[in-house]
Amino acid sequence: MLAKVLSSAILGIDAYIVEVEAHLSGAKLARFMTVGLPEGAVKESKERVKAAIKNSGYRFPYKYITVNLAPADIRKEGSAFDLPIAIGILAAMGVVKRTYFDKLLLMGELALDGSLRPIKGALSIAICARNEGIPGIILPVENAREAGVVDGIKVAGVSSLNEVISILNDETSIKAVKVDRSSLFRQHRHYPVDFADVKGQEQVKRALEVAAAGGHNVIMIGPPGSGKTMLAKRLPTILPDLTLDEALETTKIHSVAGYLPDDQGLIATRPFRSPHHTISDAGLIGGGTVPRPGEVSLAHNGVLFLDELPEFKKNVLEVMRQPLEDGVVTISRATVSLTYPSRFMLITAMNPCPCGYRTDPNNECTCNPQMIQRYMARISGPLMDRIDIHIEVPAVQFSELAEKKPGEKSETIKSRIQAARQIQLQRFENSPGMFANAQMQPNELKTYCRLNAPATELLKTAMDKLGLSARAYDRVLKVSRTIADLDGATDIQSHHVSEAIQYRSLDRQLWLG
Repeated sequence: MLAKVLSSAILGIDAYIVEVEAHLSGAKLARFMTVGLPEGAVKESKERVKAAIKNSGYRFPYKYITVNLAPADIRKEGSAFDLPIAIGILAAMGVVKRTYFDKLLLMGELALDGSLRPIKGALSIAICARNEGIPGIILPVENAREAGVVDGIKVAGVSSLNEVISILNDETSIKAVKVDRSSLFRQHRHYPVDFADVKGQEQVKRALEVAAAGGHNVIMIGPPGSGKTMLAKRLPTILPDLTLDEALETTKIHSVAGYLPDDQGLIATRPFRSPHHTISDAGLIGGGTVPRPGEVSLAHNGVLFLDELPEFKKNVLEVMRQPLEDGVVTISRATVSLTYPSRFMLITAMNPCPCGYRTDPNNECTCNPQMIQRYMARISGPLMDRIDIHIEVPAVQFSELAEKKPGEKSETIKSRIQAARQIQLQRFENSPGMFANAQMQPNELKTYCRLNAPATELLKTAMDKLGLSARAYDRVLKVSRTIADLDGATDIQSHHVSEAIQYRSLDRQLWLG
């Protein structure tokens, strides 16, 4: 007695089809074997399946049961195979009709009483089913809205094993979930914070506006309580709105990682991730025995904020070089190599010295120059090479805190940024994968960042007098190009270069003076 049920598994952030084969044969001793490289949760499914079948009112067969998960050469993990295994066994017993087995994909974790619990990666699974030409998918009701975002496939959300059996035996009709993606997008495209909440710090706001317009990475240096974290949390509110493709890709990552809220279905705002400085390199970059996306991938299409940057372990910061350079993370294991997308804006923050009060006029600094140098040396040079904007965040004065007039709203700032981004999209329309000035390489700098005579002279003077490093030269050009785009200017002028030079605090020889 053999039955075959279609299911799916996740590899990276994408899904692939798994054929669940259940074979029952007579034997003196009953046994339940699962093969096909199952991991721990899959091996334990036999106990959940046994209890769920019995508690749903069916007899569990006293047979030699073999369940194979094909393809058998890829490791399977997770509890989502419970439902297809149970249906496969019941079909081999003749309890369930096999009419729809080649037209439906089944996924779900079974509780001992036969009810279904939500799974991870429902969006990826639904996309896989559509791409493979499978017309329908049955999965737990909590995942139905997420899977229903995918067009061209019927999604049924169920709550128990008995409900699935009724559908397969034509006792109950499938109620396909209908999701209005436009309405869902509008419903969740709201941020709980706004730049209007920030008092003072106009120069820092301007620097973040420039950063958002050009996709530039930023480091903020300032004393405790100056508002660095508050400003960073509001950066996603001024970034261009997510496109549907970006939203789907972002949702896939969060779904696979198990961080997608049950009632949301689709991530419509740019992610903001702020890991603690005690995070491991695997937690930041991704990995583990069964590889999972890390913080750099969870921040894909959004913002990764590293507060107290010098407190992060050096090896943790070093692993960020690949995602910052390539926009992807590759995790290699003995049997598999996975690639996760990780294109994000990096925003970092730090104190100007170990005690934090070197630039605070209201508090006395207790650090000597050697302590400050050691503190600054904790930041990796290659990491600093990938940060375009350095901005000093001063302590906020009482007069600014007491100001009753609200600041500029995020929507107003965003409108200027979207106009600048549109200029960049047109500029790079013949360069696949490029969409912002921060991605420019030396060839693009020569083409798009030409300076007139006054601007060239100003930059030369800055290099000589302020001690700007050679690596700062390209960064100043990129940021100048973005400032010119915000002005709607075709050519980079001297005042654009002047402003860009102000955003290189850590490259000045006298900064540690």
